[in-house]
Amino acid sequence: MHDSRGELEVETLLKIVLALLAVFLAFQILQAVIGGIASLLGPFFVLVQLGIALVIVLWLLERV
Repeated sequence: MHDSRGELEVETLLKIVLALLAVFLAFQILQAVIGGIASLLGPFFVLVQLGIALVIVLWLLERV
């Protein structure tokens, strides 16, 4: 029976972990930026989100 566990090198595993950490940090920064914009816009932020969603839908339907 061929056992293929443990074939990843330590460097490869470290690169995967660092890439996941970079993605996590990017999401945290994006969340902070969006949260700051939301606090500035207040109740109008929902309208901005709906507008962005509308533009995306129209773009997917090739109406823009």
